[in-house]
Amino acid sequence: MAVHCNLSTLMGKHRYSIQDVHKQTGLSRNTISNLYNDKATRIDYDTVEKLCRLFDCSLNELFEVCASKQTTVEIIHYK
Repeated sequence: MAVHCNLSTLMGKHRYSIQDVHKQTGLSRNTISNLYNDKATRIDYDTVEKLCRLFDCSLNELFEVCASKQTTVEIIHYK
């Protein structure tokens, strides 16, 4: 399973830039950028709270759990 961040979708709906979110929440631009690009590996409770308050959304709207993409491994037999 994989966790997907919907920050880019929420920002698009509100027409917010990374700078807008930074100014309104006080979060670092790097933190916002990592979440926006779905590259974050960890997140603080404080960060989640600030984003949920800004977008007036629930945790389930900010993040979703998705089935992870499984890669197919091809086995090649050499003779």
